[in-house]
Amino acid sequence: MIDQSGDQSRSALIELDRLRIDFGKRTILKELEGRLRGRCIGLLGPNGAGKTTLIHTLLGFYRPHSGTARIFGLDIRTAAREIRTSIGYMPERDAYLAEMTAVHFVRLMGELSGLPREAALERAHEALFYVGLGEARYRKVGTYSLGMKQLVKLAQAIAHGPRLIFLDEPTNGLDPPARKRMLELIREIRDSGRTQIVLSSHLLRDVEECCDEILILKDGRIVANCDLAAERQANRKFVELETRGASADFLTAIDDLVGGEYAQTGPQRFKLIMPEGREVRDLYQIAAEKSVQIRRLNYKRDSLEEIFLKAMEQ
Repeated sequence: MIDQSGDQSRSALIELDRLRIDFGKRTILKELEGRLRGRCIGLLGPNGAGKTTLIHTLLGFYRPHSGTARIFGLDIRTAAREIRTSIGYMPERDAYLAEMTAVHFVRLMGELSGLPREAALERAHEALFYVGLGEARYRKVGTYSLGMKQLVKLAQAIAHGPRLIFLDEPTNGLDPPARKRMLELIREIRDSGRTQIVLSSHLLRDVEECCDEILILKDGRIVANCDLAAERQANRKFVELETRGASADFLTAIDDLVGGEYAQTGPQRFKLIMPEGREVRDLYQIAAEKSVQIRRLNYKRDSLEEIFLKAMEQ
């Protein structure tokens, strides 16, 4: 969640403090500001929105033109090396030496993250077994299938036990079984409570399945933020009813049910906003008690796709 209210009830994972990134004369990130606090934060936006630039900036690859950001309270301008020891990164594009075995590659990345050589080797074996590549860990990475290459990228991101991992398009190009396995691993890491995740993906379903909070970028700006867990609980439910035999008693009961948030759009047609704790079955119970026939009912919550599309229309 991007919290700009000043609520300090939960410590921020990432703080954006008027963060701006320029490439030449073009501004890519436009003074982003807020706090991200989720266990798994989904980063969404169209191509060119600034998602990868934001990740690379937080990793220390780009120096802000103005403003800054903090991870675990550490400023990316002054504590980049310390931050890198606590984070893992699974890039979208392949970045490995094809002739290197998987265990050698993951060990090397563990050493680069600050682990001693022997500890890095031990963690490499553990990480490869964890993602399902234990039997193939002595094969050269260049001989791996696309799904295996994605898994070895995940293994190197988690081998050193980071507090935060950035996953950039982790299911890119995967077939359904491989995608399912990748999402299972992401949820396991999320639910362990030891590592928080920032997941960048163009697949809304992946984000909806894994993330409890989302951040949507467009043209380098934050256009929407949403705590999905809270949204699922507090989302208002819009219902359209077409009835037969609706009486004054029925309307009174409906008014009591929804607290007056309804409108009559025709002789037997109504639009309602269901309050928290009320469900569609309550409407059917009232209809049965008042001998009213419900001939048609449309009911839905806002999906992540609808939230995303509304953000794009701003």
